[in-house]
Amino acid sequence: MGSPTKFEFENMIIGQAIPSNFIPAIEKGFKEASNSGSLIGHPVENLRVVLTDGASHAVDSSELAFKLAAIYAFRQCYAAAKPVILEPVMKVELKVPTEFQGTVTGDINKRKGVIVGNDQDGDDTIVVAQVPLNNMFGYSTALRSMTQGKGEFTMEYLEHLAVSQDVQMQLINTYKANKGAE
Repeated sequence: MGSPTKFEFENMIIGQAIPSNFIPAIEKGFKEASNSGSLIGHPVENLRVVLTDGASHAVDSSELAFKLAAIYAFRQCYAAAKPVILEPVMKVELKVPTEFQGTVTGDINKRKGVIVGNDQDGDDTIVVAQVPLNNMFGYSTALRSMTQGKGEFTMEYLEHLAVSQDVQMQLINTYKANKGAE
């Protein structure tokens, strides 16, 4: 999925099914609707809208009418698209004394990380993993404890990926509970 935030709008209408002066209002409606997804209220990412057809009425058509129609269309399509919640995943590279390799890789697994590489560097082991950022808070302290202060790591952004189904349900339930409390 890579880095999110992309919004594309493409007008593929042939002819004058919708007068061209209403097209910006349609785009604006989709942009506004995507600012707050219904799952947890966060903006919808990686959205592509292709306008292929429509109709206008000489009396009833207005910018507001087309903007509201776009918002309604977005809500219908959003629900049908089976949206997912994304989270940042980090590339983590660890250098630890080989004697602590098992403990460190076990901890990475507990943090829902995936080991993607393992290499030797003298008495040290280099472990490369992909770990959700949310699971990396406090890792520096944990690594020092596991390796008697001898382990080190670097971390850099890799990509955004969908959270697991159980995490998604937990986030949705928390959002709904907080929204209901307002």
